[in-house]
Amino acid sequence: MEDISSYKFACAIARALDEKKGVDIKILNIANVSVLADYFVICSGDSTTQVRALSEQVKTKAKEIFQRKPCGDEKDTKNRWNLLDYGDVVVHVLYKEERETYAIEKFWSHAFTVEEEKWLAESEVFADMLR
Repeated sequence: MEDISSYKFACAIARALDEKKGVDIKILNIANVSVLADYFVICSGDSTTQVRALSEQVKTKAKEIFQRKPCGDEKDTKNRWNLLDYGDVVVHVLYKEERETYAIEKFWSHAFTVEEEKWLAESEVFADMLR
């Protein structure tokens, strides 16, 4: 697959998480407020097993479809927060309690949120591949 924009990649990751039953998926455009990345994709899992499965889904699909591996892959010892760093897009998969505690969206409240309808529409072209 040809190179795609950070935006399309973030949208595709959000759809991959949605296909795996991720909860409360958000995309934050942080490009204008940080040099860390262009986008954060944030998702919750209902169990530590689901957190791991969601992270594995992202890694597998990003490699299969876009030939991209994370340049950083971190997780806490209890598997309650996994972080995948693709440079331009950083993926946070958190157990629901950690997500409430760390409140990433509140910390980055000055970032622009991409609406679900927009990321679903933008990633429609990848829908079959992300299942």
